[in-house]
Amino acid sequence: MRAAVYRGKGDVRVEDVPVPEIAAGELLVRIDCCGVCWTDLKKVDYGTVPPPRIFGHEMAGVVAAAGAGVRGFAEGDRVQVYHHIPCRTCALCERKLYAQCPVYKRTGSGAGFEPSGGGFADYIRVMPWIVEGGGVTPVPRGASLEAASFLEPVNTCLKCVRFAAVRPGDTALVVGAGAIGLVLARLLLLEGAVVVVSEPLADRRERALASGCAAAFDPRADDVAARVRDMTRGAGADAALVAVPGQAPVDTAMAAIRPGGRTVLFAHTKLDDPVTVDGGQVCFLEKQLVGSYSADADLNEETADLVFSGRLRVDDLVTDRLPIERATEAFELARKPRPGSLKVLVTCRDGAGV
Repeated sequence: MRAAVYRGKGDVRVEDVPVPEIAAGELLVRIDCCGVCWTDLKKVDYGTVPPPRIFGHEMAGVVAAAGAGVRGFAEGDRVQVYHHIPCRTCALCERKLYAQCPVYKRTGSGAGFEPSGGGFADYIRVMPWIVEGGGVTPVPRGASLEAASFLEPVNTCLKCVRFAAVRPGDTALVVGAGAIGLVLARLLLLEGAVVVVSEPLADRRERALASGCAAAFDPRADDVAARVRDMTRGAGADAALVAVPGQAPVDTAMAAIRPGGRTVLFAHTKLDDPVTVDGGQVCFLEKQLVGSYSADADLNEETADLVFSGRLRVDDLVTDRLPIERATEAFELARKPRPGSLKVLVTCRDGAGV
């Protein structure tokens, strides 16, 4: 089968590799599509994990085979797969810190080599604790597999929105309006918030406004924090969600929120990635700075309902679909989007390689 294989820092090659073999309790899933996520690109670009690996975790496809003892899934079923599921019994899980659970940190799907998601391949093996633990979501009739591939990133965004603790009528700033920033903005709108975005690209600001955001500012031309204060009669935003990494986005968010407001870091997903913050804002002004990472297994069903019901629109975020043979081109497009480009999908729709 075809797969985009990570061979070292900055090095991904499309290769022929064996179709994974499955054991009892496992599924073999033929991948239809997999979204390109920045967390995978960071691993490639910074070499944060040893090669070889096959990344990709925003994935959906069709069950090709079910191992002995699997219940609830059969060949031909359309499914989405989460690559992490917590144990739900450890001390961290008791505190709902699922992303820190040792079992959660064990990747439960792969296409060969060290399990690393595997969605950038024709087939993946899904391991028993994912199958048994609610990590495989049936895709209903009428819902596309492309929409299903958004369940994992939408889940992570919903978790972030819940961390922000916005109430109806609150003002929320989203820093960065790529595909993830727009999902965050749309979820905040569903929570009843007044949403403002900061985004340098004009087409993305237009998409944010078309999604229902109250304002969209260009951080290269606008003092975003001042504009937010103007909109809120000098108070500032109740929450800010930072959907891009770096120091400047954090500065914007902290300056824009009111005393007692909350900034949630969503994109600082790599260790050894320091930012500085004015301790007086945190202590004297009681501004909160927190982080939200990965998905929340308790939100799986709510996420599926949001996406499959259409209450949260995601289909219009897909702008680029490249076949697995052009996976490296897809990664580069995600790194350096051209005008109008948002979500990039890698597709494996002919099931070649078997």
